[in-house]
Amino acid sequence: MKEIEAFLAQNDRFAGHCGIELLEAAAGFARAKMPLQPWHFNAAGTVHGGAIFTLADFAFAVAVNAGGTLALAIDTHLTFMKAVSEGVLEAEAREVSANRRLATYQVRITAGEELVALFQGTAYRKEGRTPVQGFQTTGSK
Repeated sequence: MKEIEAFLAQNDRFAGHCGIELLEAAAGFARAKMPLQPWHFNAAGTVHGGAIFTLADFAFAVAVNAGGTLALAIDTHLTFMKAVSEGVLEAEAREVSANRRLATYQVRITAGEELVALFQGTAYRKEGRTPVQGFQTTGSK
């Protein structure tokens, strides 16, 4: 997992800028968190939809690439369930279906026990491997 974290820290600067931390990663699965900061909020005082999407998209990307085959999103959808104005958001991505070329994932974004949003993403699996050797690792901080 340290190799994945190092790769993401160097190459996914936006997620790092947003304060996203990878908690677990395995083929078809990822869990990440984002402690909320003042810059995560919109004018209404709730978490900005873009911040929620960024966390979900990060977990999706890690999960779909953790098996070792390079995959890129071709379609995503996010449904908001509850507004949040403090705390830590967590995203848990799980594979729903996959074949040689396409993989579909669902990501649950929560604040404690509360469901904040549901994300669904489909990725296209390319011919190449992910740029990280041993990306198919699992672990926890």
